[in-house]
Amino acid sequence: MSKITLDHVTKKYGDVTVLNDFSAEFRDGEFITLLGPSGCGKTTMLRMIAGFEKPTSGEIRIDGVTVSSADVFVPPEKRGLGMVFQSYAVWPHMNVFKNVAYPLKLRKTPKAEIDEKVRKVLGIVHLSQYAERMPSELSGGQQQRVALARALVAEPKVLLLDEPLSNLDAKLRERMRFEIKEIQHRLNINVIYVTHDQGEAMTMSDRVFVINSGVLQQVGDPVDIYRHPSNQFVADFVGKVNFLKGHSENGRIKLEGIDDILDYSGELTGTVDVAIRPENIRLVSGNAHLNGRIVSEYFNGDVNDCRVLTGDKELRVIAEASTYGKFGKDSTVGLEIADFLVFPESDNDYRKIMT
Repeated sequence: MSKITLDHVTKKYGDVTVLNDFSAEFRDGEFITLLGPSGCGKTTMLRMIAGFEKPTSGEIRIDGVTVSSADVFVPPEKRGLGMVFQSYAVWPHMNVFKNVAYPLKLRKTPKAEIDEKVRKVLGIVHLSQYAERMPSELSGGQQQRVALARALVAEPKVLLLDEPLSNLDAKLRERMRFEIKEIQHRLNINVIYVTHDQGEAMTMSDRVFVINSGVLQQVGDPVDIYRHPSNQFVADFVGKVNFLKGHSENGRIKLEGIDDILDYSGELTGTVDVAIRPENIRLVSGNAHLNGRIVSEYFNGDVNDCRVLTGDKELRVIAEASTYGKFGKDSTVGLEIADFLVFPESDNDYRKIMT
């Protein structure tokens, strides 16, 4: 296991700052996820840790040893790290065994040791029976496991994963999440994982680092990030959310465009932004916290994904599947609010980063 420290790391390309004054410590045995939209700097950070990029300023240390600073730069092959890329980068002319063995051959590892280590790691990633197959004979998920095995066979200090599941179909992607997490537990290895998929971050991580436009927004475990987002960007990026304007005064928030009231025990007063997650709204008959009209319903098997017009605002409601068709389109319903978040009024149109 290894500890990685980033100390005031900044990366610029000309006048463009990709990562700004980033400091963090990734502890032994952690599964760390760097989460954010495309272009936010997360892959650049991973590449700097790996040694494929050099910071413009700041210092990177592995187990207390400086690998990148103004005066020091240790090349990738000397850092003892393993990396899996978004594109599998599996050699098409080599079978599975030879693909996985390649890093050990570069090290001139004895043949018997190569055989032992490759067969062990193929067992870990459930590919033992495919050792002699060519990549063209494998599915996308199997090719991804080959890339994972190749990164693990050299017993790296840290495993770096750059959006490794983005090319897989939805069901396979979900299964691979749990396989990667199981491998991490089994080998007790540090993992730094880059993704823009909040579902992956929630299910796999010990801690999540949410990044936007090169700036760290929040660090925490998945539950804390989801339930207690530090700002509107985090609330919007990590999960689904409805935003409403309101005015907070005397323990109540009057919602603009709806003219309904929410009880509020927080400290913010004046104009605020209220965030309500769709799953925290329950459809009921009769009056409730809010009242509205069902505009549309979408049956997703496990949930009823609705749009409800209340006042001049349309809210997304993720209700129990059993409610589908119970009320019907254009029906008047009550909306019980189980929980909501309140933020200071935002002057920035942060949603521009999502487009």
